[in-house]
Amino acid sequence: MEFIHTCYRITDPERSVAFYEALGLEKRRELPIREEAVNYFLGVPGKEQPELELTYNFETPDGGYDVGTGYGHIALTVDDVDETLGALAEKGIEPEKPPYQVREGGARICFVRDPDGYRVELIERG
Repeated sequence: MEFIHTCYRITDPERSVAFYEALGLEKRRELPIREEAVNYFLGVPGKEQPELELTYNFETPDGGYDVGTGYGHIALTVDDVDETLGALAEKGIEPEKPPYQVREGGARICFVRDPDGYRVELIERG
């Protein structure tokens, strides 16, 4: 068994792809689904899997999608969280709050939100 992808429903493909590219993912391909949707696949450069699948349905519900109370987040590792946040700030992406540690000696983390409100945890490599 292998974990190959996770999927989010999105409302603006251009904004969403740009957001995830700003985080360092690369857009790999687009896959039309009949006349109803398009899937956009992104992944970590140099790693075949897992991938992030962004699904844009041509008939999006009014007001977008409800992220729901059961959803948590995806997580990405970064070499330097401060440097990453600086690069994201230049693209208008701000963290929910400044980086912090969950426990003493633990990795520094912070969260950003994508254009549809999905949370992404940035974890600084130790």
